[in-house]
Amino acid sequence: MDDTTSRVVLDAGGQAPLLPVAREAFVAAIDEGWADPRRLHAEGRRARLLLDGAREAIAAVVGARTDEVALAPSHTEALHAAVRDVALGRRRAGPHVVAGAVERAAVLNAADFVAARSGGRRVTVPVDRSGRVDEDAFIGALAQPGVALAALQHANGEVGTLQPVAPVHAAARAAGVPLLVDAGSSLGHVDVGPHWDLLAAGAADFGGPGGIGVLVTRSGVRRTPDRPEDEDRWFPGGVSVPAALAAAVALQAAVADRDRADAARRELVDVIRHRVATQVPDVEVVGEPTDRLPHVVTFSFLYLDGESLVRELDARGFAVGSGSACTSSALEPSHVLAAMGVLTHGNVRIALPRGTTRDDVQRFCDVVPEVVGQLRDRAGVVGL
Repeated sequence: MDDTTSRVVLDAGGQAPLLPVAREAFVAAIDEGWADPRRLHAEGRRARLLLDGAREAIAAVVGARTDEVALAPSHTEALHAAVRDVALGRRRAGPHVVAGAVERAAVLNAADFVAARSGGRRVTVPVDRSGRVDEDAFIGALAQPGVALAALQHANGEVGTLQPVAPVHAAARAAGVPLLVDAGSSLGHVDVGPHWDLLAAGAADFGGPGGIGVLVTRSGVRRTPDRPEDEDRWFPGGVSVPAALAAAVALQAAVADRDRADAARRELVDVIRHRVATQVPDVEVVGEPTDRLPHVVTFSFLYLDGESLVRELDARGFAVGSGSACTSSALEPSHVLAAMGVLTHGNVRIALPRGTTRDDVQRFCDVVPEVVGQLRDRAGVVGL
């Protein structure tokens, strides 16, 4: 890469660049909110005010009460706690957990954990080739006896497909089953809406700092802490006050800018979808083309592996993802793509951060055909 050319980050799924306003809030809160918010002295009370203010701001964005918002050390911990606590709190209702096949690994693993412990099972609902869950099958699973909890993501962070959350939530309400909606890929990017009983997200996905997860629980949902007793009932030890404030400020900023960012990034994703699909042979554009997140697109390139693509594009100055968004560090085959019945190798996942320019996208699209061609040459698959 030319030293005068800046790197282009196209992998903001799960960990977006920190928004400038969030950075400013974090730095300011280091001085004002450094103390333990459980202490009774002035410094502790000041930290408590900042922490409560962060929860109040998040509650206002998602349409909840402040006392319904809990802050966790991570998105994964928020999801684990939601599944474990509700399963324990509703153990008399039954031992089973219903979940879509393309949920995050954190949800699927937690569902397996609580089902095995209680003698139940995880009821996995299939998806179509776009990654959209089978709505009728999900509703049918909810109607079966012994279901403690259902989990359905708002949108899939790997392929961008939005899920039928509203009708599934209505059916869950009718069946008396609480619905956990993982909004980690959606919150701050699209309107999440009111169709949930528990809502989980991670601040890093919408431009906040890492180390902050959000779990919102509607009043009336029975949760029992599945951990040793602690002063902080839901997440022992609490969270960083500066990080919590920065997360709330980032969410407010993301929502305020959401419509503009949606239109800008949707247009850029359309450019990527069109140019890669038309200029690179033997490539499949994965996911729903219209009813989707504005900033996510995934491709599967035949005859290649994701690791080589990521490394070669990284050497050219482009940071992209590969494999499942929640297991990509291991570069394992994506359980999401496998459930969809599409290619599980040669994957490149794009998640555009705010501020991505048209020039960034055009440069990326200029490079992709050359990179794919060279890698296929090296693998000896030219002309197949």
